[in-house]
Formats: sequence, structure tokens, C-alpha cells
Amino acid sequence: MRYLRGIRTALQYMILIVITLITLFPIFYVVASSFKSNMEILTFGINILPKNPVLDNYKQAWELANFKRYTFNSIYLCFFSVLGIVITSSLAGYTFARGNFVGKKLIFAVFTSTMFISFGSATLYPLLGVASALHINKNLWGIILIKVFGVNITNIFLVRGHVLSLPKEMDEAAKIDGCDFFQIFVYIIAPLLKPILATVALLSFQASWNDYLLPMVFTLGNKDSAPLIVGIVSLKSTGAAAASWNLMMAGTTISLIPILIVFLCMNKYFIKGLTSGAVKG
Repeated sequence: MRYLRGIRTALQYMILIVITLITLFPIFYVVASSFKSNMEILTFGINILPKNPVLDNYKQAWELANFKRYTFNSIYLCFFSVLGIVITSSLAGYTFARGNFVGKKLIFAVFTSTMFISFGSATLYPLLGVASALHINKNLWGIILIKVFGVNITNIFLVRGHVLSLPKEMDEAAKIDGCDFFQIFVYIIAPLLKPILATVALLSFQASWNDYLLPMVFTLGNKDSAPLIVGIVSLKSTGAAAASWNLMMAGTTISLIPILIVFLCMNKYFIKGLTSGAVKG
């Protein structure tokens, strides 16, 4: 019996190792390719490690992609997007968990169903039309408002699950002390949502930092307001003839650093937030 248990454990570790290698390989390939010349990438693409490492790729990518300006734009976009999403998602999650209004279950079911639908770029034109009508289609604030007031159902679902795991006796005690529905959220529930809000913040930061299509469309007429990802993709067309894949790889590698730092700093809160609301909901 112990022998079979050892074989099962070994197989589990082997499967996990294989999955890890498959997941990390694209990242490793991008980092390795960032030290290759463009000719080496185009002609010897199957070689993972560079034959003659080129450090000048990073210098060219930094200068051509205007990293200083675009990085500031990305941080600006992520900061206000994350702040707004955390506020709206926490309020919506709390309302769906503790609120008592007609059609609550139906509305939440409709919102939840959108998690299983991939709209892709189908919503791009309607969003652009609304932003144009509001005259916010040529700067980052248009993107921020769309992200904040869009239905972030995954974040709402996580917050709702966490609130449902909290005992309702706290709400009843607060009502006896004279707190209304909103005051209960501010003084009782919100301080207990720190783990799940850290998770929401990290997921929102990752989505905002890596978003390309919406920022690209909204900053076509104002290149100075473009975020970093848009600037990195534009490196592809900096070559005279062939696409400059080496500069794109170098720029992508640099852009990975901030999100890795944020994840490493918030990793324990991320795991705690995902598991804390898993009991109910």
C-alpha cells in the first residue's frame, strides 16, 4: 500500500513539473530571445539560447519605445483603474451578499453568466462609441472609466463569496448600534475584506498592465498617452525591413519586471484572498 502511495505521489510531482515547464517555457524563451540579434531570431528560431548575446537590444528598446513616458502612463492607468475597481467590486460584492432587493438572484445570475462568454473585440466598437459620445475617447481616462464601471464579475464573485463567509451576527450587532446598510460596510465589513481586496487589486493590476487593444485604440490620436504595452508592440515596426522581434523581446522582458515585483510582494495576500471565501458562496 505504501509502495502504491509512493508511485502516486511521484506521478503527481512529475505531472506538476511538466505543467510548470510548459507554463514557464514561453517566458524563458522571450527572455533568452531578448539577448539575440534579430537575424538570429529569424534564421535560427528553434535555438533557445543565444549564440552571441546582444545587450544593445535593451538600450534600443528603452530609447525607441520611450519607456520613461510609457511606463508612467501605465502606472497612471493601473493606479486609478485598480483603485476604482477595488471600490466598485467591494460595494457590488457586499450588496449582492447582504442586500435584500427584488431580482437580486436573477441579476447576479445574469452577471455571472458573462464569465463564460468571451466577447473578445466584439464590444470594442460599442465602447468606443460611448466614449466618443462622452468625449473621453482620446485619453487614458476613457479606459479607466470603462474598467471601473464595467461589470468586473470575477472580482464581484470573489468579494461576494468572502462576505458570505462572514457571520451575519456582526451585521445585526451593528444595526443595534444604529448603523445603516452602508455604515455596516464601511465600519464592519470593509476592514475584514483586506485579503480578498488584495487579490482583486492584483488581478486588476495584471489586467490593466497587460491590456493592449483598448489602450491602443483610445490612444491612436495621442501617442504620448499610450501605455507601455502599446509602446512595446510598436517596436515591431521599427526595423527597416524585417520586424524587430529582438527589440520586442527586450521590451517585453523589461515590462515583466513591475508585475513580477507586485506579485512577489502580494503573493501571500493573493493566496489567502482566494481561499478565504471558498467556504460559502
